[in-house]
Amino acid sequence: MKRILLHLFFLLTLTQIAFGQDDDIQNPTLGVHFFFNDFKSAQNIRNTSLGTALRDKKFGKIKDMSPGLAINYMEGLNRHFDFTTTLAGSFLDYIRRDGSTYGKDNFLLEGDVSVRGKMFSNKYVVSPYLQAGLGASMYKGTFGAFIPAGVGVQFNILNEAFLVVNSQYRIPVTESANYHFYHSIGLAGVIGKKKRAAAPVPVPIPPPPPKDTDGDGIVDSLDACPDIPGLAQFKGCPDRDGDGIPDPEDKCPDVPGLARYQGCPIPDTDGDGINDEVDKCPNEKGVARYDGCPVPDRDKDGVNDEEDKCPDLPGPVSNQGCPEVKEEIKKRIDVAAKNIFFATGSYQLLAKSHKSLDDVVKLLNEDPNLKLDVEGHTDNTGKADKNLTLSEKRAQAVHDYLVKKGVSDDRINAAGYGQERPVADNKTTAGRAKNRRVELKLHYN
Repeated sequence: MKRILLHLFFLLTLTQIAFGQDDDIQNPTLGVHFFFNDFKSAQNIRNTSLGTALRDKKFGKIKDMSPGLAINYMEGLNRHFDFTTTLAGSFLDYIRRDGSTYGKDNFLLEGDVSVRGKMFSNKYVVSPYLQAGLGASMYKGTFGAFIPAGVGVQFNILNEAFLVVNSQYRIPVTESANYHFYHSIGLAGVIGKKKRAAAPVPVPIPPPPPKDTDGDGIVDSLDACPDIPGLAQFKGCPDRDGDGIPDPEDKCPDVPGLARYQGCPIPDTDGDGINDEVDKCPNEKGVARYDGCPVPDRDKDGVNDEEDKCPDLPGPVSNQGCPEVKEEIKKRIDVAAKNIFFATGSYQLLAKSHKSLDDVVKLLNEDPNLKLDVEGHTDNTGKADKNLTLSEKRAQAVHDYLVKKGVSDDRINAAGYGQERPVADNKTTAGRAKNRRVELKLHYN
């Protein structure tokens, strides 16, 4: 966590950078850089040689490097030399010269002051440079000094920002420091530049002002309304309602409107709050979601489609727009329900149920708009979960029989309620018999 917070601190220091450079000397510039510290390669070179380290592939391995973030300030001394200072931080295992470490994964803070010698001035897109200076480090309370010596390339991006690539060999000055490489890449932007005084412009003596009777800043010779203060865009005439139509041409000068209605608002003939230009029923009050038309009522039963449970079948308001099931049909379906029988403790329909169920099929075929709920119920004999499963399977058995006889599956809903909805006292034999039942309920929605 402390590593993340430190990196965020470095990034936040750059949020106020402003870019801009118009000459070939480096203006004050602030940048952020991502870098790698490489102690391992430096140790391999000192133990053998650069050639041996390269041949044995013991130089420049990313896995042996430690990443970090740095901020950098640069300012030109002249066209080819810049002053630069860097503050860099990373978490790593700092290796002493004898190969031991100060500690594991601690924070290394390094700062240096250097001079860059550039091959080309800033007016060139690419400018290689050499760099040397003096630096200091702190690791677990131990301070050290080193000399940063390196090379780099600066890329000029539209004279506003710079991409800087740098590689240094950091040579220890004190015993507490160690040899290591520092490789970085970053972006920098100008944070200020010298201001140049503009040459003074002579102020001419103004001629006497022309006459402006209404004091609106438009001289009378150009003012179409010279006695009333107005606006230049309307040749000196006012626009009281601010609708862009001058009052002399506005038939509704105190109410904002449109030019095509001579300065008046878009009309709303039916007064439903939806103007005639977007109202598909301009002479009949409606609502916005139907483009100014009333909520539709497809079956013309007086219950609009948004509230009608059966929008294509006329029905009374009391039944939410659905037709009432006729009493004689209800009686027939109740008789059929009382004559549905199953094998004891089973969901196997008995053959003596078929006549009643065939009558249900006939009723449903006579009125294709009717829908049916099949509800299975049991008494409280046995375990509740088994009773629930049995009631569900019995309701499904009735459903499957009706579907097999040609009734569409989507017109029948089957559900089991087990012993949850008794209609009689389960303490008596007669009561339990009444509770073991299948109920059939017809409806239109």
